[in-house]
Amino acid sequence: MSTVTLEAGRHAVKVARAEKVLFPARRGAPEVTKADLAAYYRDIAPYALPHLRDRPLMLEIHPDGIDGPRFMQKNVPAHYPDWIKRAELSKEGGTVTHVLANSADTLVYLAGQGCTTLHRWLARADRPRQPDRMVFDLDPVEDDFGPVRRAAQRLGQLLDELALPWAPMTSGSRGLHLTVPLDRHADVDEVRDFARAVADTLAGRYPAEFTTEPRKAARGRRLFLDVLRNGYAQTAVAPWSVRALPGAPVAAPVSRQALDDPELGARRWTVADALEQARSDPWDGLLPARGRSLGPAARRLRALG
Repeated sequence: MSTVTLEAGRHAVKVARAEKVLFPARRGAPEVTKADLAAYYRDIAPYALPHLRDRPLMLEIHPDGIDGPRFMQKNVPAHYPDWIKRAELSKEGGTVTHVLANSADTLVYLAGQGCTTLHRWLARADRPRQPDRMVFDLDPVEDDFGPVRRAAQRLGQLLDELALPWAPMTSGSRGLHLTVPLDRHADVDEVRDFARAVADTLAGRYPAEFTTEPRKAARGRRLFLDVLRNGYAQTAVAPWSVRALPGAPVAAPVSRQALDDPELGARRWTVADALEQARSDPWDGLLPARGRSLGPAARRLRALG
């Protein structure tokens, strides 16, 4: 197979086995080759990098395509070029050296390694225990996406009551993520506990619709309000990342108004049209440059009872 060279950032990045099909043609969707994936990440880089910069990553790698084996990679392999940024962070019993995707050439290189999906930390590498993002993960019980949209709207209303900004994103897989920007003052355990308290409050308001019960058998048909991604070293799919699913769907930020659209689904955008969605700037005004403190929000939450 051939090798192609893509100009990205400060480097010309070679993509070997460029014709390798990573996403086979299926259900009317065209095939996506490794070269196609690398070109997507090159083009989406101006919109993706602000959400990735200085954040440790876990890489989802499918070297032989989405129908082949999958590897979840944390440690940077020795053969990665020196110009790719790294961060060494603590784990139980040692350390892990993570990739930092701080440039377009890094994104292209990772795609050339068969990396389909970027899962990011909610904290940046310089202060790994002080996250600047809090995420609520909303997945449907069945294939009906309506309850997910409704959950996002009701959770958004509660976050509005707490004076916290929020922005929705289709996950590219099954559901929606709601992202809240924080000021990096609260410890990760405090953030996780607060997210759980918010979810408990919403489940208390709508006990027939939502639950925070971790056991699937106990949830019934209620939608699970998942806050587990807010722990130390936990990750959430990064905005504009491609998911390893047929059609190459993308985790795409959407406007709040999009939650009213009955046609909205978790896999609404793919590598074929995500760039157009990115150019529409769906999060304009939703994520302020300075995140919010949890202190006032926690007091408001306690006042709600």
